[in-house]
Amino acid sequence: MAPTAVSLDKTTSLPAAKSTLPEDGSHVHGTEDNSPLAAISHGDNVLPGIPRFDSFEAQRQWQLEHMAAAFRHWSREGYVVGMTGHISVRDPEHENVMWINPSKQLGVHFGLLNASDMIAVNMNDGTIVGGNRSRPPNAAGFLIHSECHRARPDVHAICHAHSIHGKAWSSFGKPIEMLTQDACKFYKAHSVYDSYGGVVFVAEEGKCIARALGQNKACILRNHGLLTVGQTVDEAAFLFLTLEHSCQGQLLAEAAAANGISKALIPDEEAAYTYMMESDPEVCYCEFQVYYDFEDRVLKGEFKQ
Repeated sequence: MAPTAVSLDKTTSLPAAKSTLPEDGSHVHGTEDNSPLAAISHGDNVLPGIPRFDSFEAQRQWQLEHMAAAFRHWSREGYVVGMTGHISVRDPEHENVMWINPSKQLGVHFGLLNASDMIAVNMNDGTIVGGNRSRPPNAAGFLIHSECHRARPDVHAICHAHSIHGKAWSSFGKPIEMLTQDACKFYKAHSVYDSYGGVVFVAEEGKCIARALGQNKACILRNHGLLTVGQTVDEAAFLFLTLEHSCQGQLLAEAAAANGISKALIPDEEAAYTYMMESDPEVCYCEFQVYYDFEDRVLKGEFKQ
């Protein structure tokens, strides 16, 4: 027998929440004099940040291993959609070269990618200059990522995928609102490419996406998906996960709001403070290490091959 449905009397209202705001209506922040990484670490033992390397070779291998781990994480998150989805990392020695994953139709599923599967491509002319030469990179991936890397010399890693909530929210052509603490990682730091030019097979469309990204950490590509950038693949991957979850939260909030429940947005002052403390490259790098360590432990380092 099905459970009995119980409905509340329409005249019944929930008790009003009691405000616990300080008497003067303001909040105390603090720790602005510390680095965000020091602020998040209680006590004198500060979390280690992004490592430094004595050679380009060591840094390159480290980048590729973390890139492969990000793909393994993407597989667990359900971001695999045929051949779509790419992560790229700028080579530490040759600034006009990026490493990118092979096309999945002729290549490897996200959940099977290893460091040795990645392809080194000259982002100026598309020539494959190193790494895995047995399979091609995805054409759209090259055109989007190369143009974004060229437009943003400060960016070392880019993530783009057609995740379900990201592409659903993208259909509105709007930025996310500052609904949650996590969303504040993108406070005044994400944009919308409010157009759709079809599958990216020409450099001009890649240039349009790069212009829409601007100097931001992320861009919502209308009717398409999400794109995030970072100083490390770890930062870009963590920002992608956070933006995908923020889009999911936005969709849920919009559904509730459609039924008459109002949204409480985070005020600008608190959003700006949270952005400063939580969207720092070193902090985002550290945030992703919980996923990297999980993949390393579960897979016994398999992706490092």
